[in-house]
Amino acid sequence: MLYQRSSALFKEAQQVIPGGVNSPVRAFKAVGGTPIFAKSAKGAYVYDEDGNRFIDYINSWGPMLLGHAFQPVVDAVIEKTKEGTSFGMPTALETEIAELAVSMVPNIDKIRFVNSGTEACMSAIRLARGYTKKDKIIKFAGCYHGHSDSFLIAAGSGAVTFGTPNSPGVTQGTAKDTLLATYNDIENVKSLVEANKGEIAAIIVEPVAGNMGCIPPVEGFLEGLRAVCDANDMLLIFDEVMTGFRLANGGVQELKGINADIVCFGKVVGGGLPVGAFASRNEVMNHLAPLGPVYQAGTLSGNPLAMAAGLAMLKAIKTDKGLMNRLEEKTKYLHNGIAEALNKNNVTHSINRIGSMISVHFSDEPVLDFESAAKGNNETFKKFFHGMLSKGIYIAPSAFETWFITDALTYQDLNETIAAVEEVAKEL
Repeated sequence: MLYQRSSALFKEAQQVIPGGVNSPVRAFKAVGGTPIFAKSAKGAYVYDEDGNRFIDYINSWGPMLLGHAFQPVVDAVIEKTKEGTSFGMPTALETEIAELAVSMVPNIDKIRFVNSGTEACMSAIRLARGYTKKDKIIKFAGCYHGHSDSFLIAAGSGAVTFGTPNSPGVTQGTAKDTLLATYNDIENVKSLVEANKGEIAAIIVEPVAGNMGCIPPVEGFLEGLRAVCDANDMLLIFDEVMTGFRLANGGVQELKGINADIVCFGKVVGGGLPVGAFASRNEVMNHLAPLGPVYQAGTLSGNPLAMAAGLAMLKAIKTDKGLMNRLEEKTKYLHNGIAEALNKNNVTHSINRIGSMISVHFSDEPVLDFESAAKGNNETFKKFFHGMLSKGIYIAPSAFETWFITDALTYQDLNETIAAVEEVAKEL
């Protein structure tokens, strides 16, 4: 494939945008080469500026659950645009989508819409601190909750060691209130809680991790977090920005039968437009301004175009009773095909899958947390990525990102993908 137009556009972009991109992973730094500039997308396919067609397994990092340019969403946005694009005032549409979301998700009474997953997680942490009147939080290595200061933290060894910033611009003062735990290790969490007794407001977790590749929770992990929070007057925050409305209508809470205290949403809830949200039961949400003292605001929160897109998406998901099963079956089919192709060519690998999320780790051991994910062979992944790209298959340009399956994918698309894996595997 030729990428002449994309290469030229990347050079232009670098002159006026830091690194030529508005989100770092898009720059292809992890895999090398020149990023693909998208021009359009429809269904399961994205088309670049050079006219190449790719089967898309990023799907805007998750929200295109029903495919690109899903007609009900497109129609809803077009019609709403004719009435105005932003008011900075309440609209009936906000209440309509809020009622629908609350009806679909267990254990929430109220929801507030914001503009991104980062903003949702940031606001959830502020609310948890305001509600509990405690300062510290626990997050997990490898879980990404956006680029808010509290989340850009790495930690030293030992249960009582304070975190240190791993991005310039994050202060030591912020870092000291973030404790870093090991994903899928409940004993590690318990030791952190014991060492910081009475000081921790909340645990925030991706209930299915998607930012170190797809890593499902091991049996008992989420249940253990719930028990630890209950025993220590802490709130459990599920970051369901990726998993919400994707793994089940009610997200991981429904899928695993575990209640969180605060749930964060993004991606699907906006139908592909910039939206985030956080939700909880009344006693917690009523601490938010204007009802309570915890302040959170946004001029574009509840933007009518985003609300129209999200409402159309959620309606489609709720009414399609077979959707989640179809997505799971397609993902399982892809998993089996990829595994067979890699095994046939003696390529060391481990595949994680849950629902419509899947990732291929080039590792000889199970991937359960960030440490085991980091042991994967990145050089093999780079070859795999570029090999797949050359065959018209677009996967995330990072070994630490999940693939997202869309219902627009046909079994012909899946077979084409599996055939590409078999060809690429011969060169690994």
